[in-house]
Amino acid sequence: MRYRNILRAVAIACSALLAFGVGAFDEAAVENSFFPYKTWTPDFPGYEAGMVIDQSNVEQFEEILDPGMYDHLKNGRFKMQTAPTGSLELHPNYIQATRAAVANPPSLSADGTVANFVAGRPFPKEPDPDDPNAGIKLAWNYQYGYNWGDNADICPFFWKYKNMKNGELERTIQWCFRFLNWQHRVNTQPTPELPNNTGKLFRSIYTIALEPFDLKDTQLLIHRYKDDTKRDDAWLYLGFQRRVRRLATGQTTDSFLGTDVMIEDFEGYNSRVSDYDWSYVATKNVLLPFHRHNSLPLTKDHQETDGYQYVEFGGQGNCFADTTWELRKVYQVEARPKDKNHPLSRRVMNIDLSGRTAVVTGGT
Repeated sequence: MRYRNILRAVAIACSALLAFGVGAFDEAAVENSFFPYKTWTPDFPGYEAGMVIDQSNVEQFEEILDPGMYDHLKNGRFKMQTAPTGSLELHPNYIQATRAAVANPPSLSADGTVANFVAGRPFPKEPDPDDPNAGIKLAWNYQYGYNWGDNADICPFFWKYKNMKNGELERTIQWCFRFLNWQHRVNTQPTPELPNNTGKLFRSIYTIALEPFDLKDTQLLIHRYKDDTKRDDAWLYLGFQRRVRRLATGQTTDSFLGTDVMIEDFEGYNSRVSDYDWSYVATKNVLLPFHRHNSLPLTKDHQETDGYQYVEFGGQGNCFADTTWELRKVYQVEARPKDKNHPLSRRVMNIDLSGRTAVVTGGT
């Protein structure tokens, strides 16, 4: 009996090792992960790149549209201009950092965090439907995606509150957004980590409102830790109150400044991986917006001193970016919050192979 228990214990240990073990991959996996359209183009019956999808033909393309956009098209709120699928090549240093881990790849720990990770894409292999951890691995690829790079300063950044029914512009907020990666850096020196990171931070996010006057100097600072099981620290400075207050965990899921956006929604998803249970749904082709900026209609509003112009908006209420949409390969994941008081019961995300581009297609 004791011998049988020992064998059972060994079997359980082996199962745990397989489930949470090293995410081994090779050069071919890296090549396929970063250059999926090198020898292949996504397709769908009846779809031709360059066509316009609108109220008259949307039903035949429901399968390659996220539910929200399908509803807008079906109700005639805008017309979708498609374009040929193109590559979005990430920085060579990010790709090289992924290749450098072939001999000693990262692994998924039993607590769901990533071990032995330096930089790049931690799990570049194609997701395995039989892998119970496929979803969380994709979530980590998203969390450690190249995104803006190691640092970013997006200023100005405009939020416009519009009435979709009549197009009335109700409010405009002008922001500056700044991001800093403390660890897993690949491009801007020092790499792969900033020195004197005594707090063991992974990333900092900062934003300040420049206009209008009643919100001027409102600021938000978020510190996210390398240890994903540790809660973020966040502070909000309200300019009109002239006081700083620390944000409680639940406040990142409150409406932010009268919008339908939560702090957790920034950049598609802005929170810890450990806040959700992640599951891989499918690999599929989906129409996603991809800005080829210089070929798009540009607005004369907010022209910058360096000549930069923003993409024009159109459709009902001028609420839809006048951009092109491409049929792209995505990994669809479903995330369910662990906090039972969370305002969403789930998120459904289509993660483009660029690794950081995501369209949140469902939240209830």
